[in-house]
Parts: sequence; structure tokens; C-alpha cells
Amino acid sequence: MPTWDGFLLPVLQVLKNGETVQAREVQDRVADHVQLTEAQRAEVLDSGQQRFRNRVGWAVSSLARAGALDRPRRGSYTVSEVGRRLLAKHPHRLDEVHLRQIPAYRDHVPARRVYVPATTAVEASQHSTELDPIEQIEAGTARLRTEVSTQLLERLRAASPDFLEQSVLDVLVAMGYGGAEQRARRIGGSGDGGVDGVIDQDPLGLARIYVQAKRYASDTVVGRPQVQGFVGALHGQQATQGVFITTSTFSREALDYARSVNARVVLIDGERFTNLMIDRGVGVQAVQTYTVVKLDEDYFE
Repeated sequence: MPTWDGFLLPVLQVLKNGETVQAREVQDRVADHVQLTEAQRAEVLDSGQQRFRNRVGWAVSSLARAGALDRPRRGSYTVSEVGRRLLAKHPHRLDEVHLRQIPAYRDHVPARRVYVPATTAVEASQHSTELDPIEQIEAGTARLRTEVSTQLLERLRAASPDFLEQSVLDVLVAMGYGGAEQRARRIGGSGDGGVDGVIDQDPLGLARIYVQAKRYASDTVVGRPQVQGFVGALHGQQATQGVFITTSTFSREALDYARSVNARVVLIDGERFTNLMIDRGVGVQAVQTYTVVKLDEDYFE
């Protein structure tokens, strides 16, 4: 069976006519295109997922990350102009080395040693020793985390502002803010005074953290004026602590301003927020746990 990047070219080939196709149908078409046997289709991972679906899924998400596939609607894909150019430039072979030449892909995938397909048994042996098993696990975990983080950002940007505000409060409560009683509430909407949520750190509400959550596209940069507006809202609430979270990024001027004001204001961009979601188990599920063992030398002494 091809490796995951061995499915990159077949994915583009089955979508080259410009159709919009559901993800599972893409997997089935690719399996037919490369003529996987029934035995290959029946292979499953420890998690129970079919191996070929997992690998084709990685190929699809990687092509989407590179901008070679578009998602016109949830769970559906169509080839983009970038994908057409890739297909024309690499009609016989396409692997991750080629994807890494595309900035959109390179910026989203953790830097690591790139696997170069071997052509001889000697080369295969050399490549297999580039990373030790622990490094392979760490590299794979980092890649999975980046993929899930990107998916979370996409979902948050597509969700309603109310959903983002609630997600922010859920993460902060999961981090321990709000005390044992988890005192957090949304106050977004008209007349919110420039804040979207508040967390009481004590039963009497004497210590409060105010929250602002802004749902922006990836190319939007939150500047100093927006942060100044939030600081002004904090002053209006006679508050000294605030958290400003966005699904995009902050400008250097915004970050410098937040550090200079008297109020304690923490700015959290989209990447950091989704990593907090993963760390605290908000919006994600653990699907597999692996145990790494080593020889117990004391046992043999």
C-alpha cells in the first residue's frame, strides 16, 4: 500500500475534473484509482480505522493545507488552481518534498527531517535510521497536534461569535480560572460594555477577569486600536485583569501596548488558543494512547 504521500498524486488525479466530492467518496475513488486489493482495504489500525482511509485522509488534508484543494462546504473538496498546477508540474510523482516548496504548507507543518523515498535496499536502511523510534513518535505527535490545531481554528472561524465566546470561557475554566464552582458567564451582545465574558475568581466576585473574544480570518491582524478599546472597557468596569483572545494574530504594536498599560492584559492569538484547547481537552477527544517501554536494568541485577 502507498505511504500517505504516495496518495497525494492519486487524490489530485481523481479530482482533476473539478467536481466537489465528499471526503469519504474521495477515499473510495482513490482506492479504486490505485487498484487497492480487498486485503489492503481491509487493513486496520489499532484504533480500528481502515489504514487506507487514514492515509488518504492525510493526503487530502495536506493538499488542503497547501492550498491545492478547496473546501466549498464542510467535508467536501475540489481541486484548486494550485492543485492543477501541481498536477501539471508533477504528473508522475508527487510527494511531501514538493509540498514543502509551497509556503502555505511549510508554514503549517512542523519542521522535521523530510522522508525521501528510497530506491534501493541500502538506501532504505539508511533512511530508516535517520530518526530513532522516540523521535519518530515525537515527530508524529507534533504533526498530529498541528493538524488538529489547524482544524480547530477553521471550525472556530466558521462558528458563531457566541460559540467562540463560550469556547474561550470553557478553556479558561478548564485551566482552573473561576474556582471550584467554575464561575464564568458570557455577557456578549448589545450593551456588553466592550467585554464578552467575565470570570469570578472568588464567591463574592471581588476578583474578576474580563474576556474579549474576536472571531477573525487568518489574514486579519488585531492592531493596537482594538486592544486600546478593550483596555478602555476594562477601565469602565473598574477592572484590572483582562484576556483578549482572537482566532487571528496580534500586531507588534498591539503586543507592546498590552505590556505597557497598568491593567494586566493577556493577548492570546489563534494558534496559542487552539493549543490551550488541546492541552485542556476542550473540543478534542483522545483516540489512542501509546505506552513506550524500556528495559528495567534493576530487574536483572
